[in-house]
Amino acid sequence: MYNGVKVLDVHSHIRWQQPAMTFLNHLLISNHPIGSPIEGDNWVEPGHRWAQGMLKEDWQAAADKHAAYLDAREIDVQVLGPHPVEVNGWLNRPVFESWTRYVNDAIHKMTVLRPDKFVGACQLPQIASEPDTRHVLPELERCVNEYGFVATYASPDITGHRDTPGMNDEYWYPLYEKCQELDIPIIVHGTDGQDPRFRVMPHNYQLAFATEQFIATQLLRWGTQFERFPNLRIIMCHVGGGLDRFIAQSQALNPDNDTRNNLFFDSCAYDYDYLRAAISQRGVANICFGVEAPGSGATVRPDTGRTSDDMVPVIASRDYLSEQDKIDIFHNNPARVVPGLARAAGSDAFANPIVADAAGLVG
Repeated sequence: MYNGVKVLDVHSHIRWQQPAMTFLNHLLISNHPIGSPIEGDNWVEPGHRWAQGMLKEDWQAAADKHAAYLDAREIDVQVLGPHPVEVNGWLNRPVFESWTRYVNDAIHKMTVLRPDKFVGACQLPQIASEPDTRHVLPELERCVNEYGFVATYASPDITGHRDTPGMNDEYWYPLYEKCQELDIPIIVHGTDGQDPRFRVMPHNYQLAFATEQFIATQLLRWGTQFERFPNLRIIMCHVGGGLDRFIAQSQALNPDNDTRNNLFFDSCAYDYDYLRAAISQRGVANICFGVEAPGSGATVRPDTGRTSDDMVPVIASRDYLSEQDKIDIFHNNPARVVPGLARAAGSDAFANPIVADAAGLVG
């Protein structure tokens, strides 16, 4: 919490253990779909072929460990989504669909076991070569209607080969229409890039994240998709992948296209100077707290002795932010952009008068 206000986090990923990788390995070896052993209310029982590490008590231990990590960082409720490096969008379609279904079943298990800490966001079985995104809708609706997921992830480059249409393209319109109808946001996160130029770098997927999220941000600024879907909300991870070198009035940024009610950004920028620049460029009203905890912020800061993703005290101590700014970033903005996250925070989600007023719930 921050000053009695619940901290809502829009950016996190399920952390895989060896049993999930074993399941994926069997998918790869068979090159054929395998039914998810944890679909719906099913739990793997002792003696099952997938029993090792996948029993209910194993899932409970994983959920509790992740929840304890959040507690240590003052995060109350978190949107839990797929792990971007392990989306594996390059798989052949039947195997990819099977893996995607398993991923969403696993996210559901975590939300069932710790509903106080997690709400779900689904992985989509995106196929770049399809004429549009209509093919992902059955899995999206399953996750929302059966599992109560409150958001969906989407990759701007699902195969890593840059063959997915830009996010301003009509390819995306069926997904945009359905998300507007369901009143859930799309969380845009890069996945594993296959650009051979990146291979000299360790952890080169980070470069793929940054480039694809930045490109997607620019395309959405220039596109007309928000005219057609005015209530669509999109959250760009890692504050949009990159910042702008132009002033806000520059024609390079299409200043006449107002996306402030549609395009939002998380706060996942660990460097102090970069964070300040990102908040300044994006605007406090469009920043939602999200720090990928646990994830890429595991490096310890020399000045605090804490991991980089321990961001509540960092943002709380920024003197360039007012008290209202901080409450907006920690709570109001995530609650507004992801209504299901606010609902999961409980009946007191808007109990603070400052919070309620900022969310437009009083007056």
